[in-house]
Amino acid sequence: MASREAWLAAGEEALVTDGAPGVKIDKLAARLEASKGSYYHHFGSARGFKLALLERLENVHTRRYIEAVEATPGLGAEQRLRRLVELGLRAHPVDGVDALEVAVRAWAHQDDDVRAAQERIDAIRIEYLLGLCRELGDDEAEPLAQIFYVLLIGATHLLPPLTTDQLRRIYELALRLVPS
Repeated sequence: MASREAWLAAGEEALVTDGAPGVKIDKLAARLEASKGSYYHHFGSARGFKLALLERLENVHTRRYIEAVEATPGLGAEQRLRRLVELGLRAHPVDGVDALEVAVRAWAHQDDDVRAAQERIDAIRIEYLLGLCRELGDDEAEPLAQIFYVLLIGATHLLPPLTTDQLRRIYELALRLVPS
């Protein structure tokens, strides 16, 4: 029997390679060479799987970065912002495209549950950035936080994609806006 984690990992892979249509029980079962019974055992229904996949996306691709930054004691807001940028750049694939981010955003235009999850993810990310910018004492904390977030999201949609080095240079330029 395929584990819950294996199903979720397969769901992420299918989402990247095939988009939302790939996140169907038949396709996932074939990908895992597992029975549909295993799927229903772990998730109960297609919606149960989708919600579990969305929760994983929120936790793995949002909260873990924030937790990693906050786990280093004694960092000031600017250092935490720089650390967050660095973690994001390390996760940035060699070709410059975060295909999972793009796939989830595309899916959010087709599905209300996914849209709600994407809105939560965006709110968590922006709120964290906003907190850092406010801590810096910036009078323009909200637009500054939005600049960093728009860079992240926009970079995933550019064609041809930005390289990690190109994105690093853009972030370095944006970091100059941070008050010292």
